[in-house]
Amino acid sequence: MPNPSPSVSIPPRPRIPVAVLGATGAVGQTFIRLLTDHPWFQITALAASERSAGKRYDAAARWLSGTMPAEIASMCVVPCDPTYVDAPLVFSALDASVAGEVEGAFARAGRFVLSNARNYRLEPDVPLLIPEVNPDHLALLDGQRAARGWEGAIITNSNCATMVIAMALAPLHRAFGVRQLFVTTLQAVSGAGYPGVPSLDILGNVIPYIGGGEEEKIIAETPKILGAYANGAITPAPMQISAQVTRVPVENGHTACMAVALERRAEPEEAIAAITAWKSAVEDLGLPSAPAPTLAVTREEDRPQPKRDADAGRGMTVTIGRVRRDPILDLRLVALGHNTIRGAAGASVLNAELLVARGLVGA
Repeated sequence: MPNPSPSVSIPPRPRIPVAVLGATGAVGQTFIRLLTDHPWFQITALAASERSAGKRYDAAARWLSGTMPAEIASMCVVPCDPTYVDAPLVFSALDASVAGEVEGAFARAGRFVLSNARNYRLEPDVPLLIPEVNPDHLALLDGQRAARGWEGAIITNSNCATMVIAMALAPLHRAFGVRQLFVTTLQAVSGAGYPGVPSLDILGNVIPYIGGGEEEKIIAETPKILGAYANGAITPAPMQISAQVTRVPVENGHTACMAVALERRAEPEEAIAAITAWKSAVEDLGLPSAPAPTLAVTREEDRPQPKRDADAGRGMTVTIGRVRRDPILDLRLVALGHNTIRGAAGASVLNAELLVARGLVGA
């Protein structure tokens, strides 16, 4: 990251000041890694809880991966309050327990909030955005700001497992219509944050439960993402979903094993052709974090694998494999994506880039 398509020339532009809320946590740190040296954005504020506010960042945060950027280490952490944050774009890595109130305060104060939390995802006037899939859902913002009296706005990205599922299904839904989905996820431990799952619970083990409504998020969010925008509202895609989530001893990369019933029956080769031919809806915008390709198809019988494929497209590509006939429904397939990059911080950064490219936020 950033990983611009080599065929697209990105014009120089002034870097826009941005802030990170929840900056000391695992997702907040991923935001920092992705935003440091970003060509369009410059971190000017790091915000966190009261116990961290007032400290230098290197004293407040336990850095989890690589070397902390020197310019970040010396920054002073401020409270999660718009009074202390002078940036038009705000990336929120806050936990859902506090995100709703804080993100709303920033939106009321005129900031555009890119949220990872679940609080606003299913609100009818809030985009649940994947730029390559549903950029037209940004049209909800006019109604959101008018109805809520906000000068700013809130844009959400989905649950990390939903992200992988919705991206893999997008070309199939467009070409054939998805009627039913049965999905089992194998989700990495990094999705639980830090320190996450105790080692004696996960090593050599599979846990067939993830709290926080993980299954319900997949069931509710996927139809909204794949739904149609018209007349100021989203009509969810008419699909039935059964989801089972599991936690597995993998560091990064969520895997989704899917069986799909289609409105129009398709053979595996037809499905692969549809995925391969599918074009990102923002391919021509030159967004720095947009991967090339957005979706990758592997024909190796034992792929995708988290160790080999999670970092594809610098963590922003979703890899699809094992596309084959299903004896009960129509198709089976396996999809994999990096949960903390494509499924969290990287998704929000890409959402912000779309706001800038569409002229909704400027320097």
